[in-house]
Amino acid sequence: RFDGFDVEIVDSVADYVELTKSIFDFDLIRRFRQQSPDFSLLFDALNGVTGPYGRRIFVDELGFPESALDQCTPLEDFGGCHPDPNLTYADKLVARVEREKVALGAASDGDGDRNMVLSHDWFVTPSDSVAVIAHYAAECIPYFQRQGLRGLARSMPTSCAIDRVAAAKGLEIFEVPTGWKFFGNLMDAGRLSICGEESFGTGSDHIREKDGIWAIVAWLNILAHVNQTQPGASVRSIMRDFYQVYGRNYFTRYDYEEVGSEGAAQMINDLRAKGSDLVGQTISGITVAAVNDFEYTDPIDHSISRNQGLRVIFDDSSRIIFRLSGTGSEGATVRIYIERFDPAEFDTDAQVALKPLVNAALEISQLSKYTGRNEPTVIT
Repeated sequence: RFDGFDVEIVDSVADYVELTKSIFDFDLIRRFRQQSPDFSLLFDALNGVTGPYGRRIFVDELGFPESALDQCTPLEDFGGCHPDPNLTYADKLVARVEREKVALGAASDGDGDRNMVLSHDWFVTPSDSVAVIAHYAAECIPYFQRQGLRGLARSMPTSCAIDRVAAAKGLEIFEVPTGWKFFGNLMDAGRLSICGEESFGTGSDHIREKDGIWAIVAWLNILAHVNQTQPGASVRSIMRDFYQVYGRNYFTRYDYEEVGSEGAAQMINDLRAKGSDLVGQTISGITVAAVNDFEYTDPIDHSISRNQGLRVIFDDSSRIIFRLSGTGSEGATVRIYIERFDPAEFDTDAQVALKPLVNAALEISQLSKYTGRNEPTVIT
């Protein structure tokens, strides 16, 4: 107690655990763990803030062993690691999951709002992850069973997998610019329940924000549910079942970090200038149908966001998207997003399936000429 006011110390972990228990079926997950002793979990907090949350939920509440946790002590410098949950920077987790044949591997980032989900034989893209959660939400997650699904959304560069779920379930689907504030407006208006970004952000209207732990527990809930009728169901089999229903949206993202700002900006400007000339051209065996800059009119506050990403759309609905960020003195990041839908072939490696589009992206943009880079920094 201080002069004129009191200070209350709040256990944020306890509050979050209680919220999470009200959203998901913890009893179902516990039974699944007990009935499937060979099922293994490995959660890597990357020395970020979610370590104590992971310990309280996965070990104390759900009964997984302490060995299911890695790098769960928050450190100011993240232990010298880059706390990004992707295949490049969470390479320690990826290696352990593969080596130890882990059934569900997961990571969250430094501040806990992003996540990665994989198994020893499958990497779940963030685009697929949010779509799978949306597909199963009203079927097995108590929070959505109580209130239903109001709508789904994705950022524009995110693959269209969740669009197919929305169409099948008769739900509104929103395509918004990159930035969680656009989802927030829709949630405030009661029109959105589940949303995600290809940049490993997944969330719902339970807190109006992306939430890495939420997405990981959602996958545990789904695995527990599916195993009731399909004993032995895995991350890979759940993804294959999903593709059987909806087809597969092959997706990848190439990041070129810390490139020269001037050259990167010139590349984007030149792409805009020649956009209409590309329409009708056949590049790497694929014909360009449209080129445009994504523009979004917010249905809630009617604000307009322009120049949110340059899109090259092909006649088979494939997409290449170019976005530029961080054009300051320390260099820029060029991101290229590539997507192709296949209704029947599900098992091809994404980099193999998308190679013609990758080649087309590099040919269209002349990225090497403008940036001097021949290889991306990160491939997702």
